[in-house]
Amino acid sequence: MTIPQKSKIAPGLHLVATPIGNARDITLRALDVLTQADVLAAEDTRTLKRLLELHGVALGDRPVLAYHEHNGARVRPRLLAEIEAGKSVAYASEAGTPMISDPGFDLARAVQEAGYDVTTAPGVSAVITALTIGNLPTDRFFFTGFLPNATGARKKALTELREVPATLVFYESPRRLVAMLADVAEVLGARPATVCRELTKKFEEARHGDLSDLIAHYSDTPPKGEIVVLVGKGDSEAVSDLDIEQEVNKALAQMSVRDTADFVSAKLGVKRRPVYQLAMRLAQEKDG
Repeated sequence: MTIPQKSKIAPGLHLVATPIGNARDITLRALDVLTQADVLAAEDTRTLKRLLELHGVALGDRPVLAYHEHNGARVRPRLLAEIEAGKSVAYASEAGTPMISDPGFDLARAVQEAGYDVTTAPGVSAVITALTIGNLPTDRFFFTGFLPNATGARKKALTELREVPATLVFYESPRRLVAMLADVAEVLGARPATVCRELTKKFEEARHGDLSDLIAHYSDTPPKGEIVVLVGKGDSEAVSDLDIEQEVNKALAQMSVRDTADFVSAKLGVKRRPVYQLAMRLAQEKDG
């Protein structure tokens, strides 16, 4: 039996971000924590054990405890007792960063309230990954997780988001996607959106378009896999011509016309072509 090396990390709770698809997205620090922790806990122990095996991390005789929303109240005292005994506990979510739409929140809060340290080995997050390739403004975003299942409750939740001046980020299941997009269109109106599917996996997809386009596509082609939905902010029409011109002038002081158009259109959530034309005119006026 392979015995893990002696723990080199301090007692307390160590949160570990795990890959959302591609196993090579694990960080070196995360592997160090998983190698050195005295006790391992995971939302799904089978997933964690496969990850350890893939990366050659010896489990030895260390305990691996399941910790999820259904058994949290029962398992938390055991994990707290391990920390009280001077041991280090590593908690890994099923996929992504612990605490982001994840049952680890109650565990971390309980550990902190008991006076012990909570640290994190940060890494991949489906929210940030989707924003990276979503083609929507990222200067402000609002993550709301899964919307309610029932149509009425879902529409009520969307109504509360109507005036949020940011890109909205949702998790959604394949079977509810079309109904969810239809409710978004009804409550929030015509907006640009992106559906990100199977992020970091073989069939990764980021489909951009108006909500109506996406509804039509996924009605004809039912989606599969894990999904993140991005919806553009609804204040584009409130951006005045003066606001745009001021932003263009500031950007032109440091950027080319092309880069200015890209930057300002993304920042303000407006169409790129008019911004490019304005930037071209202002640049010519300055040169003249």
